[in-house]
Amino acid sequence: MAHDFKRFPELTNSQLDIYYFESPHKQIFEDFRCEVIKVHDGDTITVRWFERDFDFPIRLLGIDAPELSEEKGAESKYWLESLILNKKVDIEIDPKNRVEKYGRLLGNIIFNGINLGEEEVNLGKAKPFAQRTEGKIPELNKELRISQWLT
Repeated sequence: MAHDFKRFPELTNSQLDIYYFESPHKQIFEDFRCEVIKVHDGDTITVRWFERDFDFPIRLLGIDAPELSEEKGAESKYWLESLILNKKVDIEIDPKNRVEKYGRLLGNIIFNGINLGEEEVNLGKAKPFAQRTEGKIPELNKELRISQWLT
């Protein structure tokens, strides 16, 4: 089965053994400096880098910003956009955790020496990734207070 490098330019670590030599572009394992050309939301940007002939998305590592449709989603996006749109940033890559489930490159975004993911968490514009609730089954006893009716 062929890999779709147009839709998924980044190879996951498990795909590297199979597709690395077929990749039409450099796979990223090290930190790099690039220009931010778009801010999608509070935790995803698109960048332009001289080593690639196409722009590509980066998801901030370790945080979960609200979706644009959620409360504070637009606020998180505009905060990030006001800081880094059309600016140069440094991207720190963790070689062991470099691509997420949707094929986006993961990285810490550093601007003027500040880790913007950590700053978003500190300012309440995002939460640590481990605290996300997407796809989790709620604890019904806690949510509905069922235990009070069982005695």
